[in-house]
Amino acid sequence: MRPEEQALVALFEGLDTPGVSDAMDKLGLHGQALGIMPLANYSKTVVGPAFTVKYVPASRPPGTVGDFIDDVAPGDVVVIDNDGRSDCTVWGDIMTQYAGLRGIAATVIDGVCRDVGKALGDNYPIFSVGRFMRTGKDRVQVESLNTTVAIGTVRVASRDIVVADANGVVIVPRHRARDVAAAARKIEESESRIRAQIAGGTSLREARAALGYHQLQTKD
Repeated sequence: MRPEEQALVALFEGLDTPGVSDAMDKLGLHGQALGIMPLANYSKTVVGPAFTVKYVPASRPPGTVGDFIDDVAPGDVVVIDNDGRSDCTVWGDIMTQYAGLRGIAATVIDGVCRDVGKALGDNYPIFSVGRFMRTGKDRVQVESLNTTVAIGTVRVASRDIVVADANGVVIVPRHRARDVAAAARKIEESESRIRAQIAGGTSLREARAALGYHQLQTKD
């Protein structure tokens, strides 16, 4: 990961997807990946630049399926657009093992994965539409790498910032990453103050009114 990307990733340290989602709403940005769910209830938030992959139906003879992983850098999040297909997978145990060995941060799939026992056992984060055992070999193939793709109604450009945790996946446009992180931290600060006030005996209604809770996510 390049130094400038490391700096962008560091901006999101300690944040989670609900906070980032609220910040996106505040800024009028769409980045919440609908229907892309975590394989497990991960305790940590994953943040990394997107390495995008676009799959299409296989040609005859069929093209490659997973060799792209050799080009993914440590810390990247693999983002696979398989057009939401649920009849065949584009990620399995060998790729999970290799991704873990290379230090790849996570995999996000608009489609399904398989061999989930390996991912769960290795605690490798996968976010997908679901799981299914049938191979994608001879059914789909890689069409392009590091082009703009779509996952869960969200456009993802190569090197956009992916934030993912037990709540789901948010895509932050790279050029707005600093704005989003700053807005998320302001929202989190206000919510922390609300939590402190109610812990001290203030009613929720009073704490929310005092700290402008109902406008935190409202677009300026």
